[in-house]
Amino acid sequence: MAKIALFGANGTIGSRVLREALDRGHQVTAVVRDPAKITETHERLTVTTGDVLDPASVAAVAAGQDVLISAVGGGDGPGHLATIEPAARALVGGLRTLGDAAPRLITVGGAGSLRTPDGKQVWDAEGLPEFLLQIMHAHGDALDFYRTVGDVRWTNVSPAATIEPGERTGTYRTALDDLVTDAEGKSRISAEDYAVALVDEAEKPQHTGERFTVAD
Repeated sequence: MAKIALFGANGTIGSRVLREALDRGHQVTAVVRDPAKITETHERLTVTTGDVLDPASVAAVAAGQDVLISAVGGGDGPGHLATIEPAARALVGGLRTLGDAAPRLITVGGAGSLRTPDGKQVWDAEGLPEFLLQIMHAHGDALDFYRTVGDVRWTNVSPAATIEPGERTGTYRTALDDLVTDAEGKSRISAEDYAVALVDEAEKPQHTGERFTVAD
């Protein structure tokens, strides 16, 4: 059983990570701006307020935890640009103040920077709307920052090109920087299976200091 602090626990991905972690017997502290938005109740769930953009707040909720997970988003494109990379810096900054006692950091990433079979990146595809490009590059900027960090144990988890609520199969495939596709060239994962992969990494770290990606 691990002690997990989870930013963004009320989002599409965060809520599924919350449920997956609780179902596996972990103690979870859900960190949100508005505790009233967490309707889940469980004997191993604590709900607290916190600000993922404030290093001091990050340090306060991370102290004494085994793993800190960030599943925060930014809503639209400009929201992501204002949130994702600044959150990365605040998460790392807060954990640095805890020194050797800092928990591991696992963050939800994006698919835009993944390599496609033609050698380009997902965000190079023609016709992508501007808001989606902003979301992709916000996650790319955060990943670029994480890759400069050597004193915090971080992992960034990129989903498949398509991630949406669906079925929990408990199975998935992984790669590092290459988009994972099926026989038809499609790349997808349910939010439920993405949560499985993320909690698997929390339980048994395989990708400390790197990005990996998962797909069905």
